[in-house]
Amino acid sequence: MEKLSQNTALIIIDVQRGFDEPVWGKRNNPQAEDNIAKLLDAWRKHRRPVFHIQHMSLSPASPLNPAYPGNAIKDALQPRAGEPLIQKNVNSAFIGTDLEQQLREIGCNSLVIVGLTTPHCVSTTTRMAGNLGFETYLVSDATAAFELTGHDGWKYSAQEIHVVTLATLNSEFATIVDTASLI
Repeated sequence: MEKLSQNTALIIIDVQRGFDEPVWGKRNNPQAEDNIAKLLDAWRKHRRPVFHIQHMSLSPASPLNPAYPGNAIKDALQPRAGEPLIQKNVNSAFIGTDLEQQLREIGCNSLVIVGLTTPHCVSTTTRMAGNLGFETYLVSDATAAFELTGHDGWKYSAQEIHVVTLATLNSEFATIVDTASLI
C-alpha cells in the first residue's frame, strides 16, 4: 500500500455504548474497538486529522437515542480537543452534516473509515465518500457487523454480513485494508 498523505483523515463512525446492548444480536470482530484505538493513537501521534461521528437516533426505542446512556461514545475513543464531533441521524455521515465541507476546508482528499456497523453507517458513509471523489480506505478489522435476518427469514451470521459488505465496497467505493497495513 502506498504511503498515505499527511492530511488523510481518520473517520470514526458510531463507536457508541449502545452497540453493546443485546438487542443487536451476535456480533463479529470483537477486537474492532482495539484496532480503532490503535489507529486513533497513530493518527494523533502523527497529527493527522481525526473526525468522530455520533449517531443521534430518532427512534425512541433505540439504544443510540440521545435520551439513553448508549448514545455516548465509548470511553477509549472519546474525542479530544480539536477533533470534530459530527452528529447525524441518518446512515451517512455526509447527509445533513458539514463533514464534507470540513474535510474540503483542510484540503483532505483521502479518508480512512472505521467504526460500527459495517453494513449500515460504515457502508453508507464509505459509498458516499467514494462518490464524492475521496480516496477512501475501509479498515476490515476495525469495523464490525451484527447478525441479520433477511426478508425471507434466512439468518445471516455477523461474519457473513461483514465480509459480503466489504466485498460490495471493495475496489468500487474503497480500498479494503487492515490495521497492520496502515500502522
